Amino acid sequence: MRTRLFLLSALLVLSSGTTPFAAERDGRLKVLVVTGGHGFARESFFQMFKDIPAITFTHAEHSRTNATVYERADLLDYDVVALYDMANTITETQKARFLSLFDKGVGLVVLHHALVSYQHWPDYERIIGGQYPEEDGKSGAVTEQVGYEHDVDVPVVIVAKDHPVTAGLKDFALHDEIYWGYRVGEDVTPLVSTTHPKSGKPLAWSRTEKNSRVVFIQSGHGPEAFTNANYRQLLAQSIRWTANKSPGANKKL
Repeated sequence: MRTRLFLLSALLVLSSGTTPFAAERDGRLKVLVVTGGHGFARESFFQMFKDIPAITFTHAEHSRTNATVYERADLLDYDVVALYDMANTITETQKARFLSLFDKGVGLVVLHHALVSYQHWPDYERIIGGQYPEEDGKSGAVTEQVGYEHDVDVPVVIVAKDHPVTAGLKDFALHDEIYWGYRVGEDVTPLVSTTHPKSGKPLAWSRTEKNSRVVFIQSGHGPEAFTNANYRQLLAQSIRWTANKSPGANKKL
């Protein structure tokens, strides 16, 4: 009987889209990783999350039409939601579900091109602490005022040396994509910046939204970042801090 129950449970896990390493009830933080709307190096990206021993994660991707991940029945069951999406359209129902994360106190980690999402929804910009602005019909346009550049050697400077997200990190170099011309909210706490003259600043910041902690990290385009030990530590500690678990909320992952 126990064998049959175990097999049934395993089938339910697989059919739900939860990968085998996303086991529950083992004390690890539960993270929902959201993608959609932008291509990325999937293997090295997901390997970062697999290699964080203190978490278990589930991957969910928006449909091509709108932000369908926020319709998940289990949305509020996670400790942290990590955004690596670049969605344009979100329904009113999906907005309400996204906003419910902050009533519940679910942490939010926002990565790289998720800064571009929802150009016409001011609440999203306020919540994540900034926006990379794009004109309608001009997605991907590069100008002197707003743009991006791949394959740049970026000097990364730790500016909040006593913050749990940056604990133990020293200045480092990252081969990555830079953005410039993005807006940054007045109520954010800068965590990481750069001396690169063309890059926007800061590169990472934190803020709070209702009962939740939020971290944005601009870096993180491809394998050069995903395999960088310093970037991985920054991501892992962002997850831990936004989860806001006590005691040990500041524990290094």
